[in-house]
Amino acid sequence: RSERGHSLGFTEKLKSWLSWSWTYVCFIWFGMVLIMIYVLWSPLKLQETLTSVFLNTLTPKFYVALTGTSSLISGLILIFEWWYFRKYGTSFIEQVSVSHLRPLLGGVESSSTTGLFSSVNGEAEPRPSVSECKVWRNPLNLFRGAEYNRYTWVTGKEPLTYYDMNLSAQDHQTFFTGDTQQLKPEDAVMQKAWRERNPQARIRAAYQAIEMNHECAAAYVLLAEEEATTITEAERLFKKALSIGKDGLEYTGILFLHTRSQHEAWFSFYQYINLLVYIKRRLAMCARKLGRIKEAVKMMRDLMKEFPLLGMLNIHENLLEALLELQAYADVQAVLAKYDDISLPKSATICYTSALLKARAVSDKFSPEAASRRGLSTAEMNAVEAIHRAVEFNPHVPKYLLEMKSLILPPEHILKRGDSEAVAYAFFHLQHWKRAEGALNLLHCTWEGTFRIIPYPLEKGHLFYPYPGCTETADRELLPSFHEVSVYPKKELPFFILFTAGLCSFTAILAMLTHQFPELMGVFAKAFFSTLFAPLGFFADKMESFMPSSFWHQLTRI
Repeated sequence: RSERGHSLGFTEKLKSWLSWSWTYVCFIWFGMVLIMIYVLWSPLKLQETLTSVFLNTLTPKFYVALTGTSSLISGLILIFEWWYFRKYGTSFIEQVSVSHLRPLLGGVESSSTTGLFSSVNGEAEPRPSVSECKVWRNPLNLFRGAEYNRYTWVTGKEPLTYYDMNLSAQDHQTFFTGDTQQLKPEDAVMQKAWRERNPQARIRAAYQAIEMNHECAAAYVLLAEEEATTITEAERLFKKALSIGKDGLEYTGILFLHTRSQHEAWFSFYQYINLLVYIKRRLAMCARKLGRIKEAVKMMRDLMKEFPLLGMLNIHENLLEALLELQAYADVQAVLAKYDDISLPKSATICYTSALLKARAVSDKFSPEAASRRGLSTAEMNAVEAIHRAVEFNPHVPKYLLEMKSLILPPEHILKRGDSEAVAYAFFHLQHWKRAEGALNLLHCTWEGTFRIIPYPLEKGHLFYPYPGCTETADRELLPSFHEVSVYPKKELPFFILFTAGLCSFTAILAMLTHQFPELMGVFAKAFFSTLFAPLGFFADKMESFMPSSFWHQLTRI
């Protein structure tokens, strides 16, 4: 081990010495080239040679070809750089320079990646994953058979990505079957059914589980989600699953009291609890979609009272949307007072619903011209601050609410503060903003002012934590390929894209001017080269005045 450590230490020293010496070797070589040019300048008459060759001998067609070829090459580099930037978000030339040339020149990694996360031994550790980029189940996700499949039938496009559906399959396995080695035969079939990629294979597996056991509630849940082509049919299947789930819950309760294997009984009891919560929530959503909104509100309230510890399922977001449809704004405010707390994870639904309520109180009489003359009132200031707060949390929502960007069907999972959450919120809440007179006008006049409040989005936040930089990658996995993902903040163009664009344009202009006006461009070329070599000639004259003539004479003879 000591020999290996010694060899590694010697290798590191050799590498550092080579990196250190490389810089000085480059400088020495460059200096020697300058000295050689200066020494040979007069004997070889370089100035006259350059002038005669480049300005007198070569024809204008050569310069047109030279500048045109330079423009073509720089244009190809520009196209490749732009494609690479659009796909990976960085410049290829810059990435190669940083990863390959910097170590050769003795450079070190930036302080953002090392030094901030180090172990006890002082060795650098990889950056931890950003907690804000956790993917959440969409509380208002649609039904696959009755809604998503209809979209596919009409447009021929798949509204859900495989990544999104795979997350749903993992959720269903956790909720309904769990992870145990003593699964019932029908549960084992259903566990494989959730993982099937083909919808028809999932439906066939659900019927196979029902043949094994007619009381398999999870199979009816899958049929309600994916085979039912209407909400009414889905509601019927969910009610069948609910009846089976209640009977199973009572049986497991009795089994828990009388059996010796209480661990297995407790697992089954917990499994049925998850199943019932899921079914009751979907039944409430069916009632909401079928127009029985008061019934849906009651079912959601009962579910939240019956299972208060399941707040992470965000059932209150379903309740907020139903109450907004009833225009029960006082009840909406009461729900917000309970859930809009600093200790709870925020969401676009909470932030924008709060902004909607405050904007609704002043939006019907709001006028930008009048506000600029007299200033904002206290109520208007509260509404504007609420809008700024909501936009800072999720800056993608306003473009969908203002219909500056087209909506798509929301995914089954969302990323908080991401474009997927903005799509899901605007899909269900756009109608509520339109119903409040002037609310969208107030949003249109004030939402962009949020970005002037935040000093720099990726480094600092005003009311929330800094905006995470991983949202774009996750949203591209959750949203379909035909949707243009909204990116915040907009990435600045790398230097090399701007440089190659300028070089391409400049050489193209030179080629065109040389082709159209060859004599005039020749005059400009002579003037340019004369100006370019003037400092070098001035430097040579000064050196000759300092050095004795015999020294240069002997040096040139050598």
